[in-house]
Amino acid sequence: MVIEFPLPTAAYQARLAQRQASALPEIWALLEQVCDPEIPVLSLWDLGVLNDIEQTDERLLVTITPTYSGCPAMQTMRDDIEAVLRQSGIAAFEVRESLSPAWSSDWISPEGRSKLTAYGIAAPRACTACRGQPLDAEIQCPRCGSTETRMTSEFGSTACKALFQCQACLEPFDYFKPI
Repeated sequence: MVIEFPLPTAAYQARLAQRQASALPEIWALLEQVCDPEIPVLSLWDLGVLNDIEQTDERLLVTITPTYSGCPAMQTMRDDIEAVLRQSGIAAFEVRESLSPAWSSDWISPEGRSKLTAYGIAAPRACTACRGQPLDAEIQCPRCGSTETRMTSEFGSTACKALFQCQACLEPFDYFKPI
């Protein structure tokens, strides 16, 4: 089975450059252990939810962006970040939720896309590659790699996923929607 992924998106590369320019690489590395509660194989960094880490005079400021406004997992993500910071001896911090700019599936790391597929969820196409195409165009089955798939529901296990079935291996699977 060969699942092909596009090169890292420009949006991901911009996020990576921002992280690499940060004066807080140890905090980025620390928070990379915080996983998405709905897809535990993905760190919040890989998913693109962990957006920024800044140090102000008084405290550490961590900015997260939900995949969807109203995402029910945001409080758990916030709690998990806070727990990791406290366990590391960091007491002065704030976890802020930002809706602007809106999250994009183009923020998912290449490693995150591979982890999604290995977990059985079809990774989203890059948004620049899916403009104007229907949601179910050329979706690869994460189990066998076939593109002979069909959408069975626009909503899968969560609002950010659609439910598909592979026509080759007949397995159902979630597809992470491109946004």
